[in-house]
Amino acid sequence: MAEQDGFEKRLRQARARQGMDPKPGGSGQLPQGGWGLGFRAGTEVVSALVVGIGVGWFLDRWLGTWPWLFLVFFVLGSAAGVMNVYRLFSPRRSEPPEAPGSTPPR
Repeated sequence: MAEQDGFEKRLRQARARQGMDPKPGGSGQLPQGGWGLGFRAGTEVVSALVVGIGVGWFLDRWLGTWPWLFLVFFVLGSAAGVMNVYRLFSPRRSEPPEAPGSTPPR
Protein backbone atom coordinates (compact mmCIF):
# COMPACT_ATOMS: atom_id res chain seq x y z
CA MET A 1 0.00 0.00 0.00
CA ALA A 2 2.91 2.34 0.67
CA GLU A 3 4.03 1.96 -2.96
CA GLN A 4 0.62 3.07 -4.17
CA ASP A 5 0.60 6.09 -1.84
CA GLY A 6 4.08 7.11 -3.05
CA PHE A 7 3.00 6.73 -6.66
CA GLU A 8 -0.14 8.81 -6.11
CA LYS A 9 1.93 11.54 -4.47
CA ARG A 10 4.45 11.62 -7.33
CA LEU A 11 1.64 11.58 -9.87
CA ARG A 12 -0.06 14.58 -8.21
CA GLN A 13 3.24 16.47 -8.13
CA ALA A 14 3.94 15.74 -11.80
CA ARG A 15 0.44 16.78 -12.85
CA ALA A 16 0.74 19.99 -10.84
CA ARG A 17 4.10 20.80 -12.48
CA GLN A 18 2.60 20.28 -15.93
CA GLY A 19 -0.45 22.40 -15.07
CA MET A 20 -2.84 19.51 -15.58
CA ASP A 21 -4.53 19.71 -12.17
CA PRO A 22 -6.76 22.57 -11.09
CA LYS A 23 -5.31 24.83 -8.47
CA PRO A 24 -6.32 23.94 -4.91
CA GLY A 25 -9.38 25.82 -3.76
CA GLY A 26 -10.69 26.23 -7.31
CA SER A 27 -14.45 25.96 -7.52
CA GLY A 28 -14.70 25.10 -11.21
CA GLN A 29 -16.46 28.39 -11.88
CA LEU A 30 -15.68 30.79 -14.67
CA PRO A 31 -12.85 33.23 -13.94
CA GLN A 32 -13.84 36.63 -12.58
CA GLY A 33 -12.20 38.59 -15.42
CA GLY A 34 -15.22 40.15 -17.09
CA TRP A 35 -13.30 41.81 -19.91
CA GLY A 36 -11.53 38.61 -20.90
CA LEU A 37 -14.70 36.57 -20.82
CA GLY A 38 -16.62 39.18 -22.79
CA PHE A 39 -13.84 39.43 -25.35
CA ARG A 40 -13.82 35.65 -25.76
CA ALA A 41 -17.61 35.52 -26.20
CA GLY A 42 -17.47 38.28 -28.82
CA THR A 43 -14.62 36.55 -30.62
CA GLU A 44 -16.57 33.28 -30.68
CA VAL A 45 -19.59 34.93 -32.32
CA VAL A 46 -17.63 37.02 -34.82
CA SER A 47 -15.34 34.17 -35.89
CA ALA A 48 -18.28 31.80 -36.44
CA LEU A 49 -20.06 34.47 -38.51
CA VAL A 50 -16.95 35.21 -40.58
CA VAL A 51 -16.42 31.52 -41.35
CA GLY A 52 -20.10 31.02 -42.24
CA ILE A 53 -20.19 34.10 -44.47
CA GLY A 54 -16.89 33.16 -46.12
CA VAL A 55 -17.98 29.61 -46.91
CA GLY A 56 -21.36 30.76 -48.21
CA TRP A 57 -19.84 33.50 -50.37
CA PHE A 58 -17.22 31.12 -51.81
CA LEU A 59 -19.77 28.41 -52.63
CA ASP A 60 -22.14 30.94 -54.20
CA ARG A 61 -19.37 32.32 -56.41
CA TRP A 62 -18.27 28.82 -57.38
CA LEU A 63 -21.74 27.39 -58.04
CA GLY A 64 -23.46 30.59 -59.24
CA THR A 65 -26.32 30.36 -56.76
CA TRP A 66 -26.11 33.87 -55.29
CA PRO A 67 -27.48 34.63 -52.59
CA TRP A 68 -28.94 31.31 -51.39
CA LEU A 69 -25.88 29.53 -50.01
CA PHE A 70 -24.62 32.82 -48.57
CA LEU A 71 -27.85 33.16 -46.59
CA VAL A 72 -27.85 29.52 -45.48
CA PHE A 73 -24.27 29.68 -44.22
CA PHE A 74 -24.90 33.07 -42.60
CA VAL A 75 -27.67 31.46 -40.53
CA LEU A 76 -25.49 28.41 -39.76
CA GLY A 77 -22.60 30.65 -38.70
CA SER A 78 -24.92 32.66 -36.47
CA ALA A 79 -26.24 29.50 -34.84
CA ALA A 80 -22.69 28.19 -34.34
CA GLY A 81 -21.67 31.46 -32.68
CA VAL A 82 -24.64 31.38 -30.32
CA MET A 83 -23.95 27.73 -29.46
CA ASN A 84 -20.29 28.52 -28.73
CA VAL A 85 -21.29 31.30 -26.33
CA TYR A 86 -23.90 29.04 -24.74
CA ARG A 87 -21.24 26.37 -24.13
CA LEU A 88 -18.90 29.02 -22.74
CA PHE A 89 -21.40 30.12 -20.10
CA SER A 90 -23.11 26.79 -19.34
CA PRO A 91 -21.97 25.17 -16.09
CA ARG A 92 -19.68 22.18 -16.34
CA ARG A 93 -21.31 18.92 -15.31
CA SER A 94 -19.16 16.41 -13.51
CA GLU A 95 -19.23 12.76 -14.40
CA PRO A 96 -21.68 10.67 -12.37
CA PRO A 97 -20.01 8.40 -9.83
CA GLU A 98 -19.63 4.78 -10.85
CA ALA A 99 -21.82 2.22 -9.18
CA PRO A 100 -19.95 -0.27 -7.00
CA GLY A 101 -19.11 -3.42 -8.90
CA SER A 102 -19.73 -1.92 -12.34
CA THR A 103 -17.12 -1.99 -15.04
CA PRO A 104 -16.18 1.23 -16.86
CA PRO A 105 -17.07 1.44 -20.58
CA ARG A 106 -14.30 0.70 -23.06
